[in-house]
Amino acid sequence: MRKITRSGFLKTLGAVSGLSLTGSPNSFAWPDLMQTPWLNPGLGTLPVLIDAESRQVSPENPTGEKGMGARATPDPNDPNLPFSAAAQDLGKGWKVSPFVKPKAGETLTLMDVEGPGVIEHIWIATETNWVNTGRGCVLRFYWDHEESPSIEVPMTDFFAVGNDRFAPVNSLPVIVNPTAALNCYWPMPFRKHAKITFTNELSKTLSLLTYQIDYMKTAVPEQVGYFHAQWRRATTTRSSPVHTILDGVRGPGRYVGTFLAWAQLSDGWFGEGEVKFYLDGDHEFPTICGTGTEDYFCGSYGFPEVFSTAYVGNTLKRDEENGPKKWSLYRWHIMDPVSFRHDLRVDIQALGWWPNHRYQPLEDDIASVGYWYQAEPHAPFPKFPPLPERWPR
Repeated sequence: MRKITRSGFLKTLGAVSGLSLTGSPNSFAWPDLMQTPWLNPGLGTLPVLIDAESRQVSPENPTGEKGMGARATPDPNDPNLPFSAAAQDLGKGWKVSPFVKPKAGETLTLMDVEGPGVIEHIWIATETNWVNTGRGCVLRFYWDHEESPSIEVPMTDFFAVGNDRFAPVNSLPVIVNPTAALNCYWPMPFRKHAKITFTNELSKTLSLLTYQIDYMKTAVPEQVGYFHAQWRRATTTRSSPVHTILDGVRGPGRYVGTFLAWAQLSDGWFGEGEVKFYLDGDHEFPTICGTGTEDYFCGSYGFPEVFSTAYVGNTLKRDEENGPKKWSLYRWHIMDPVSFRHDLRVDIQALGWWPNHRYQPLEDDIASVGYWYQAEPHAPFPKFPPLPERWPR
């Protein structure tokens, strides 16, 4: 393949995308787009031929290796092929091993591949009813043979599904489709190795789990960070109405998203609290401080209806007959990532209104996922809560 120079790549990219990319090629501070076009995805980059090979891991090709898909032979008596009976008249090469059945307490390795490369898309589907099951399934991602995961989250919360209640999500990096299809498009680069595990912490065998993880084998420049996500859950108090979304992060890095699964334990409006980013040595006061929860999620005058857009959404507005109001809120910092050099802490206040129109500190149940990129190694995560502490209200 003919090698394309950076200036030639930018010229080609400008021609196919309609963008005006002028100036000295050496003036660009971000990583070389020629090597990593996945850093700037879009229709304009698709015609550009790059040095990469596409792969996918799934139950039909667990290793993702070239030419290793659809090789299972139907055997209804094989416990490792529980769904193969439907293909017994067709034989090898057909839909023999599309799903698995994780047993109670079992950890399955979904992906275990050598680098360098970048995960482009993840699709997961399980039982259609996530009520009392979604948070019992845990995803963990490990980059470059690290011992502690860079991503440790309940399955549903990672895909912006709050309180184990289905709600469609139609955003740029995360899409949730009926009836139980979880998708994410966060680019996840790795240099040496990538491993993803799925743990069923429920007391029963799942009737079905299926997945497709699409990735590219390609070079990863030095400037590129690793994707991280962390789940936290707490009930705020009136004396301390603050929920910590993220703390203890050591940079450099870029914060790229927030998901909140909020269960109101008080009547009335809940969204007056501010989201605060403490950057690079901030202690008592933050550098970035918003003007309220509804404002941070790019709404105004409350959340009178559900909405799901490329970057922000309020996908669940649920009034329980015999329980608290529940909300699912996401905010992706794709066009406005929060960059930090040394450290980061993010928190949100739980504030409503008293009848006298003064702010009311709230005792609410808040679960969150913070998403960010950073250089490795990452600081230790808090101990992941056991299942009884993860159940939604």
